[in-house]
Amino acid sequence: MFLTITTTGTDERPATDLGFLLHKHPDKAQRFSTSHGTAHVLYPEATAQRCTTALMLEVDPVALVRRGRGKGRGGAPDSALAQYVNDRPYAASSLLAVALSTVFSSALRGQCKARPELPERPLPLRIEVPALPARGGAELVERLFTPLGWAVTAEPVALDEEFPEWGDSRYVRLVLEGELRLADALRHLYVLLPVLDDAKHYWVAPDEVDKLLRSGEGWLEGHPEQRLITSRYLARRWSLTRSALERLELARLAEADDTEVEEIDNAVAETTAESTEEDEGTQKTEGGASGEETADTGKPVPLAVRRREAILDALRGTESARVLDLGCGQGQLLAALLKDARFTEIVGVDVSMRALNETARRLRLDRMSERQSARLKLMQGSLAYTDSRLRGYDAAVLCEVIEHVDPPRLPALEYAVFGAARPRAVVVTTPNVEYNVRWETLPAGKTRHPDHRFEWTREEFRGWAGEVAERHGYTVEFRPVGPDDPEVGPPTQLALFRLGADGTGRADSTTVDATDTTSTTTAKEAAA
Repeated sequence: MFLTITTTGTDERPATDLGFLLHKHPDKAQRFSTSHGTAHVLYPEATAQRCTTALMLEVDPVALVRRGRGKGRGGAPDSALAQYVNDRPYAASSLLAVALSTVFSSALRGQCKARPELPERPLPLRIEVPALPARGGAELVERLFTPLGWAVTAEPVALDEEFPEWGDSRYVRLVLEGELRLADALRHLYVLLPVLDDAKHYWVAPDEVDKLLRSGEGWLEGHPEQRLITSRYLARRWSLTRSALERLELARLAEADDTEVEEIDNAVAETTAESTEEDEGTQKTEGGASGEETADTGKPVPLAVRRREAILDALRGTESARVLDLGCGQGQLLAALLKDARFTEIVGVDVSMRALNETARRLRLDRMSERQSARLKLMQGSLAYTDSRLRGYDAAVLCEVIEHVDPPRLPALEYAVFGAARPRAVVVTTPNVEYNVRWETLPAGKTRHPDHRFEWTREEFRGWAGEVAERHGYTVEFRPVGPDDPEVGPPTQLALFRLGADGTGRADSTTVDATDTTSTTTAKEAAA
């Protein structure tokens, strides 16, 4: 099993710097023990103008069978002899990938203590692998390596040169040429060699997900063949593949938002002030003492419940059947939607995989009847970007979502929902900051949840909603949620947007206040 790495240089930047990067001196031939044989590192040529290092792996077939215990290609053949007589000693595979990570571990991590500036320097590289099994042929080899900046030559190897009519084997001679950092090149090989072989010589455990993401950092997030790479690298184990894809999507979104993954994957619960007061039924303005309607038990109805009831009432009025819950959190609204048979297709979208996993657990998605589960779909996505999957739905709900978005990003959310997805109806709810003085447990000047980027007054919310409606051809109606205090208004404000009658956005946009049905103004007047 053989691989060479070649670079060129000048007197000022000699090619022999490759020895520093690989931590292997060009004047020495070294050998290293691996779990399945011996790895040799030597330099066929080493001058200032050109330097080549070769990695040769001698595989011990007996050790491979004993350690593998029948796992991997060649480990469970029809004939016992095939365990010892196979292509493992000669064709690049996960064995060579493991040898790369063992022998060149510091280079793989991009570390060089002697010359710390070298790892960040792109080098003109030429990598050759004489025999590479490629399940998918030369075309797949190009699809995997070309997006990474390599010029790819993948020459199919004939089954037998004396009998050309037999055609080509599944092996190729691979040559990669490009100007890349050595660490990136090694990471590409570490991941993609076993992917092309589509087999591993060892059992794939959950820690393989971490290995994949570590080696794929910076290039796998946006690779067009990401799903194929992930699935093959993880030996087609669906649970591991799903976990890796979820984490890759989070990494992509975090990079696009220029933030940390931990900040993106923030499964936000319902507002803290409401939870501490309402869920325990202790908020007097919500209970019987205020004269407000209570549940049959005589206990105050939590605002979270009233909010969901108001959203459902608004959706029923639009005669919507296919509904998006954008920023679905932990699925409380999804559960309410599932209880109403008129909603035939329900999609929960959230950027946080922790929130989606918690939703699946709470809704007992794995125990749902086939008919019920067919109505529900959970998708990871960011509302800051357009998403073709969200087009064509009757209605979309943004339940306590917009206040979690930084104000400069609101125009992106607006376009993604009202401009690109463009459902016939949109329901938006958000806290009314004027009502905060009624929360006994909320200190003055504090928002209801630490993740809230803002909380709007009624006038501010109406101004924003009116402008959105006018820009995108919707009408908008405002409704109170919870007790409508004569001084500070309701605790939650709701806006119901409806697309213009012809669906093109050419209809005149209007705003309607449900508390005063005789009052109708233009969106521009409401925003002023």
